[in-house]
Amino acid sequence: MTAEPFAKQLAALEARGRLRRLIPRAGRDFASNDYLGLSGDPIIAQAVADAIARGVPVGSGGSRLLRGNAPEHEGLEAKAADFFRTQAALFVANGFVANLALFATLPQRGDLIVADELIHASAHDGIRMSKASAVFARHNDVQSFADLIAAFRAEGGTGRIWIAVETLYSMDGDMAPLTDLARLAASSGAMLLLDEAHGTGVFGPAGRGLSAGLDGLHNVITLHTCGKAMGVEGALICGPRIHIDYLINRARPFIFSTAPSPLMAVAVAAALDRIEEASDLRERLKILRQDAAEAICAPLGLPSPRSQIVPIILGEDSRAMAAAATLQEAGFDVRGIRPPTVPAGTSRLRISLTLNIGRVDVAALGRELQRIVG
Repeated sequence: MTAEPFAKQLAALEARGRLRRLIPRAGRDFASNDYLGLSGDPIIAQAVADAIARGVPVGSGGSRLLRGNAPEHEGLEAKAADFFRTQAALFVANGFVANLALFATLPQRGDLIVADELIHASAHDGIRMSKASAVFARHNDVQSFADLIAAFRAEGGTGRIWIAVETLYSMDGDMAPLTDLARLAASSGAMLLLDEAHGTGVFGPAGRGLSAGLDGLHNVITLHTCGKAMGVEGALICGPRIHIDYLINRARPFIFSTAPSPLMAVAVAAALDRIEEASDLRERLKILRQDAAEAICAPLGLPSPRSQIVPIILGEDSRAMAAAATLQEAGFDVRGIRPPTVPAGTSRLRISLTLNIGRVDVAALGRELQRIVG
């Protein structure tokens, strides 16, 4: 009896073509976020092996505020603050936890969060936990952000404004207008929360992300996840010392979580070194993007990609999932993306370009896509 509601809901999802299942890795990698191919990097692996050899423990043993605070965590945070040119950094388990901590903790009662309508699910969940009010601006529309801020002030709102965007959107592959948003933040006295999940490692000087040049400002907080282009795990919240200290004291997702493994802190520190010197990898990824423009986008009548993420919007859930299944059978690991991850009517194939594949693979995928969806 107790399982009946769950069974009905799962059956309803299956009837709508939205039931999710875990499937094993197979085929050429056009699905992961391992953009620079660093998840199997021998230099990072050796750093971890060396740490094990000198006795760094696998487990942290507790939260950071108890006995879980290891020298490796503090060393990483100092290194990250220096790398991202900000006052302080805080290492947490992953990007989802980081967004929960940021939105649930920093905006206060009476404040207003103005977030892009396509911001990540973790930000939405954090916003629901926040004491602040929240509104959502049209995607990448700076005027929409400005209008919502003006309306808040006109209605007597006196709290702080928090502008929240992803610098690179994971399902559309497009970039936030950061220069204009920074100008708006400065003129309206707002804080900028910039989620660099898909920009870190791939863009910016030394892979510091699309926000490089902004992340040291007093009104900017950046989130750099470590499980994508960096190839490891965890997330780094970077910003003014006062905000990091406040998170340490008030962020429940941080306070009441067991600290990440000290070994992962070692891995992330090594990954920072790798992306700093990875201009050759970024150039190779740029070439793959150019190949995708010619082999995939042009034949399908799509604009050239601005990033390593190439969406092919097919509309109906069933069409996207059938195309993905056909591609997987042909040896290409391409995943279909459906609502609620993307808006209704925009189900798609999400092509992710990584250095786990090569130019020949991109050309082969382009031919298969022309056959299936062209």
